[in-house]
Amino acid sequence: MATKVYIVYYSMYGHVEKLAEQIKKGASSLEGVEAKLWQVAETLPEEVLTKMSAPPKSDVPIITPSELAEADGFVFGFPTRFGMMAAQFKAFLDATGGLWRTQQLAGKPAGIFYSTGSQGGGQETTALTAITQLVHHGMIFVPIGYTFGAGMFEMEQVKGGSPYGAGTFAGDGSRQPTELELEQAFHQGKYIAAITKKLKEAA
Repeated sequence: MATKVYIVYYSMYGHVEKLAEQIKKGASSLEGVEAKLWQVAETLPEEVLTKMSAPPKSDVPIITPSELAEADGFVFGFPTRFGMMAAQFKAFLDATGGLWRTQQLAGKPAGIFYSTGSQGGGQETTALTAITQLVHHGMIFVPIGYTFGAGMFEMEQVKGGSPYGAGTFAGDGSRQPTELELEQAFHQGKYIAAITKKLKEAA
């Protein structure tokens, strides 16, 4: 049986989705790991999204809360809103009460990735405040720590991410994830997939 890693995210302008794609590649690079991308449902009406100049969503499937139970491990991604996860992702997690009651996610590893508009926009607070969601489900938070090596100490270029997980800066929306940020996302996917696989095999 393959180890299933679900990369579940919300992305309004595509920055988080780009990181998600690299995380999937990293997870899939391990033998015996089946990584899958999922989006959470949009909660804003179309007219509001149009006013916000949000591009159309990709064809990545929309996940339902019950489908989380199928996975062995997770990487959750979202943009930041005032230093915390975007409401769209919080709404999705708010709908996981049934899984919480039956503790179907307990003991499963989960990582976090994110985007912010600026360097002081919540690269660490977004992950830190999201951990509470994992705790109530009994999931095991898996930070990347400093396993990314020299890339964690980059000072010559602006780089998102932290020991909590991969990240990027969106700026006014025109800035796209850099090569280094994408490499960190790939590393996170591979790292969490390896831990997920070990835990599944040990069980």
